[in-house]
Amino acid sequence: MPFDFRQLSPVATQENLQASIYKHLTQARQRTLQLFDGVDAQIFRLQANPDFSPVGWHLGHIGFTEGLWLLEQGAGYAPLFPNYRRLFAADGLAKTERQHLPSFAEICDYLSQIRAAVWDYLEVAPLSTQAGLWYWLVQHESQHCETITWVLQLHHLHGQQPATFTLPLTNRDWPVPPSTTTPSAPPFLPPTPTMPNNMIYIEGGAFLCGYEGLEALDNEKSAHWLQVNSFWIDRYPVTQGDYRHFIEAGGYRQPQYWSAAGWQWLQNHPVNHPFHWNTADGDGHPVCGVSWYEADAYARFVGKRLPTEAEWEKAACWHPDYSGTQDSLDFPRYYPWGKDQLTSAHCNHGGGHQGTTPVDYYPRGQSAYGCYDLLGNVWEWTDTWFHAYPGFQPYPYKGYSMTYFDQLHRVLKGGSWATQSPVLRCAFRNWYEPRIRIHFAGFRCAYG
Repeated sequence: MPFDFRQLSPVATQENLQASIYKHLTQARQRTLQLFDGVDAQIFRLQANPDFSPVGWHLGHIGFTEGLWLLEQGAGYAPLFPNYRRLFAADGLAKTERQHLPSFAEICDYLSQIRAAVWDYLEVAPLSTQAGLWYWLVQHESQHCETITWVLQLHHLHGQQPATFTLPLTNRDWPVPPSTTTPSAPPFLPPTPTMPNNMIYIEGGAFLCGYEGLEALDNEKSAHWLQVNSFWIDRYPVTQGDYRHFIEAGGYRQPQYWSAAGWQWLQNHPVNHPFHWNTADGDGHPVCGVSWYEADAYARFVGKRLPTEAEWEKAACWHPDYSGTQDSLDFPRYYPWGKDQLTSAHCNHGGGHQGTTPVDYYPRGQSAYGCYDLLGNVWEWTDTWFHAYPGFQPYPYKGYSMTYFDQLHRVLKGGSWATQSPVLRCAFRNWYEPRIRIHFAGFRCAYG
């Protein structure tokens, strides 16, 4: 069954919460283990990129985190595997030191023993006050599933992955200096944005930002009213066909389209196209694998800008006919299409297509305003620094979100083709440094 937290009431019974948690933890683990089909021992332990740990470490960390918060912090048990603490704790070893791992079978046994104790604890856990922690762990595992997919894709790009693991990627990120990547092109004057053909007008006004449900993460709270001015936003994410104009016009060689920080990043990391630039997909697929700097440069190139997080969320969860009073369960929308449960007919998620789909592939996933692909396919950069909402309280620990309220991480919204359903909702917030481009990130533009 698809994942749907909204079936839960804040006053759900202990029995209903137990059944829901059991189902969702079981589904999350099944999805995690499926990712390791065909992964050999070398790939399991190998670090593919300095920013990310080996996939085997992520698997062990999932079990460690579950045991830490439910069994040690929750039930008061002693650690089941104290020898694994330094290895699998997020603050234990440096990422470069995480390659000396137990085997896949040994880590699976570790996870199984922790899970058996977790099931015993679930029978007596005080879910009336602790349910949020259990749902946080479901989402924690789901987020690591996507990271595992990124890392496996890096191995695939580097030619290190067995043929049994296939993803539709053909491109490598060659470090070719900008001055020699393509023939020189004359300066390009940004056109006046074409509206409303490819953009949607969102009228200004107040909307309710954030989320307060049982599964809400600390950075989504507290829900609060924001006043947003009128703006235009792209109906679709920027496609490969759109972005090709930027490449062919010499956008990677012309500093006028780049912020000062972006141009400096480009000189230090010379590239000439997105990281996941897959021409075999076709021009209708969203551009994927761009840094915030690249997204910002393209927006300047076409005379637009990136949307703020508030603008993106209003376009995704609001309805032009809302009166400003909470008069239905569909206020604001949990999903862009409304209250209907998330299915494979609404958006590209969970690895079902093993890559992106055309941006107009899911008409049932449209928002009330008519925007496509707001959930799934590619994460979307916004122009907002990751920050605390009013009333923020760290949960379950300060380092989960609070550490990143540092004006160094930009907010991304919406999820990607590899994002699991537990973290797909309009209010969910992701964050990365502007330089990161190996994740499945794209963008759409705004104007006004």
